[in-house]
Amino acid sequence: MFMAGIVSFGRMGLRTGWPAIPQRSMSSPSGLIEGPNTLTLSQGQKIHYEARGQGSKAALLMPGALGTASSDFAPQLQHFSGHPQLRVIAWDPPGYGASRPPARTWPLDFFDRDAKLAIDLMDQLGFDQFSVLGWSDGGITGMVMAAEYTEQIEKLVVWGANAFISAQDVQHITNVSDVSQWSERMRRPMEETYGVDYFPIIWKEWCQAYRAVFEKNQGEICRQRLAQIQCPTLIVHGDKDAMLDTIHPDILQREIPNARLERFPDGKHNLHFKYQKEFNQMTEEFLSAN
Repeated sequence: MFMAGIVSFGRMGLRTGWPAIPQRSMSSPSGLIEGPNTLTLSQGQKIHYEARGQGSKAALLMPGALGTASSDFAPQLQHFSGHPQLRVIAWDPPGYGASRPPARTWPLDFFDRDAKLAIDLMDQLGFDQFSVLGWSDGGITGMVMAAEYTEQIEKLVVWGANAFISAQDVQHITNVSDVSQWSERMRRPMEETYGVDYFPIIWKEWCQAYRAVFEKNQGEICRQRLAQIQCPTLIVHGDKDAMLDTIHPDILQREIPNARLERFPDGKHNLHFKYQKEFNQMTEEFLSAN
């Protein structure tokens, strides 16, 4: 049944079993230090982020629901550590992980809110142009960024992402809404991040916020803005992704100008973990190309 498979492909994906990310103290050409860092944006929001690489081309890694830089992108942070051409920054979105306090809030346009804060983060770090790699919810936020901030976003990579919420998407979320039915292995990393008591609360809030977009906004997030995206876009899809309506990757390819779709026939929602070598090579080549 569905819940038995959540260890492999939950909306948040499998976030266990990865070795600790090497901590470094290496300055980039702009003075950015490799490793974990925290800053406060002009709005007063504290943001935790991880930086890797020494190159001149920058990319922001955007995690999925409740995800953090280390929980969602350990293989990518390890791969790009010390990279001579690329510099990646992975953030904990506002109210997630170490980007607390304050607690996460859920306005109907929370994807747009996160997009604006992500732009502010990169601006404060000194990047007026950069690429975005977004997984799941992070991919949604990435598409909003690419549509609304066309001058700043150079390239876009999304996987496990959707521009609108369908009835099938809502059913997928309903199937995993009760965390007490998750395996202990699946709950553990989230409980370590948020605490045993708070994790069910914030997960319930996320589920409610997702449903609210479906019910109050007819599921629309950014589909009506996809045509505004000007940057080269790589859409990666796992054909066995059980957390995403199957209609989404083809719609994104069709409605985003200059978009390319690459499929992993056996890939699931968290394909960047299981197929990290292939995924990292594909994204590195895409980001490095002129």
